[in-house]
Amino acid sequence: MTLQGLTMDYKLNLPAILRRADQLYSRKEIVTRRPDKSFHRYTYADFVSRAKKLSVALKGLGVGEGDRVGTLAWNTYGHLEAYFGIPCAGAVLHTLNPRLHEDDLAFIANHAEDKVMMVDEPLVPVFEKFREKAESIQHVVVFNYGDGADLPDWAIPYEELLAGADEGEFEYPDPDETDAAALCYTSGTTGRPKGALYSHRSIVLHSMMSAMGNAFSLGPDDCVLPVVPMFHVNAWGLPFTSALVGAKQVMPGPHLDPASLIEDYEQEGVTFTAGVPTVYLAMLRALDAEQGEHDLSALRQLVIGGAAVPKSVIKAYDERHGIEVIHAWGMTEMDPIGSVAKLTLEMKELPEDEQLEYRAKQGYPTSFVEVRARGDEGIIPWDGQAMGELEVRGHSVIKKYFNTDEGDDKFTEDGWFKTGDVVTIDEYGFIKITDRSKDLIKSGGEWISSVELENALMAHPAVAEAAVIAMPHERWDERPLAAIVLNEGETVTDEDLRKHLESDFAKFWLPDAYEFVEEIPKTATGKFLKMALREQFKDYTPSTGSPAAKS
Repeated sequence: MTLQGLTMDYKLNLPAILRRADQLYSRKEIVTRRPDKSFHRYTYADFVSRAKKLSVALKGLGVGEGDRVGTLAWNTYGHLEAYFGIPCAGAVLHTLNPRLHEDDLAFIANHAEDKVMMVDEPLVPVFEKFREKAESIQHVVVFNYGDGADLPDWAIPYEELLAGADEGEFEYPDPDETDAAALCYTSGTTGRPKGALYSHRSIVLHSMMSAMGNAFSLGPDDCVLPVVPMFHVNAWGLPFTSALVGAKQVMPGPHLDPASLIEDYEQEGVTFTAGVPTVYLAMLRALDAEQGEHDLSALRQLVIGGAAVPKSVIKAYDERHGIEVIHAWGMTEMDPIGSVAKLTLEMKELPEDEQLEYRAKQGYPTSFVEVRARGDEGIIPWDGQAMGELEVRGHSVIKKYFNTDEGDDKFTEDGWFKTGDVVTIDEYGFIKITDRSKDLIKSGGEWISSVELENALMAHPAVAEAAVIAMPHERWDERPLAAIVLNEGETVTDEDLRKHLESDFAKFWLPDAYEFVEEIPKTATGKFLKMALREQFKDYTPSTGSPAAKS
């Protein structure tokens, strides 16, 4: 018989983080850029009070244990209140990405069976496009910035909802660690979007992990500005982590342009920020153009994830602006941080060009995340040369998708998750992604499915075959290019194909260019040979095309 430890059964849950924030960090500040670019300021004490009222109000709307409450909102104080008020009501926070097509949003809301939808006022037009299709939604709450008089009749103004709630009715719940707390959906790159359902325990441990010194090194002296949207895998968990450690939080709202972000960083003394490469490529150009005009000396760490970071960008921030860029990697299925490219002491003794090579990799796995990679001959050695598909397991990795059997083949018999990324792992445990399975395209941190675009293009009566590949792009990292074979005697223009696609896909999915070819290279089994196609268009530029490819 095993001997049990004599420690308390203290549950790791979100109410515990909220209570800690209230007791220890009540005077700390939370700042938000409103839609009109003005600043909203209040304290953690205000935030906690309003989160409690939201919890009470949601119960008054009939929200019960395990019910899903959707949010369609930017990074704001109201959204932060929902991050804690919803789980404290026993419900599940479900963030939706307003950049998706309306049909995908309707599918996701229905699949999640959202009972209440909370919408940022500027995003009401987005919600209206799929409102009638989202059959499970019983109430719509709008985060209003004015008096709410101009809102549709079906909308409940958020401030009115909170005004009618009695904070005295709130009691801190103590949900089981394994109870569901948050739900995020994948981008639907292989089939329909799939849900990743996170437990209270996974979020708390993820928050502790990301605050550690071998990850983001966050504490109460930090000022955190998440550029990554709160609708994108819970802003990489940063709102939860910041509340846990008592960091000042700065929410940029919808204003992610370089000028606004630089102003936020400088004015608020931001020490830590994180987002996808496209944002920071634009910001780098702005800083270079205004060399010496801004004081960003407080910004000690800029974390970039969602797509590979060019070494030139890492070097430019270091040398020209004194800002350290940290490369990170993760997935929706991992809640989401999986690895961080922080140099070890041993690596810091290497020449700078060798250090840069390591910093451009995806890095070593975060605490309590294990990695391995499987090649054709089995699990590969950690030698930095052998390649295989990355598999992961850990405290925040899902063991199944929510409410579907689709995707069950992504889990190994011994319980690891197959990421679909082809990697090498070196002797330091540093991961380097060398390719992606299924030819996915990652543009501005968002996934695009080449297969779905191809199927839609080949549904056009003039198109015989269509293959979509990723082409490098200076700003967006990758953009789709479509190679088209026409049916004999048919003609079609780029604009015709764009119009054919735009009713079914978000704008950022649409190919930048359409190239008409006589044939598409194929494998022996008749599949598109995209490696050969990429080679054919390797010198392609959107403005001029590639004469060699066209001939």
